[in-house]
Amino acid sequence: MDIDKNRTLRPTLDSGEHRDAITDLIDHLQRGHDTGDADTYDGVFAGDVLWGSPKGRVLQGFASLNAIHRTQLTGTPASPASVFELAQASAPTDDVVIAQIRRRAINGAFSEMAMYVLVRRDGMWWLAAGQNTPITDLLPAVD
Repeated sequence: MDIDKNRTLRPTLDSGEHRDAITDLIDHLQRGHDTGDADTYDGVFAGDVLWGSPKGRVLQGFASLNAIHRTQLTGTPASPASVFELAQASAPTDDVVIAQIRRRAINGAFSEMAMYVLVRRDGMWWLAAGQNTPITDLLPAVD
């Protein structure tokens, strides 16, 4: 079997309907941020959610992440005021959605892009994993 030949026959993975799942996630993120309510923000996060912060911290579990979000989402709206918007998405199966969602600070402050993985269980969509990355034009120096 020619491995290189097989790698050129790439499938298209966007096979499912996913707009409702993404809209619901963005709605939870936006409403939670706008009201400073971590429970709303994390409303669709699975109990064993995997999470990566923009500073490289990793953790697992709703309780740990929700406790952090409760300290971060203070004030109404949480600072900085932001807009959550879909950058792009794919649904490799009918029950999995991968979405890149941008949190754009309205005043030009710290903004980030997140990669989210949503999984449908028993007819409901749950956030299984998220990884945030700062949006910046400044990259660290290369040694």
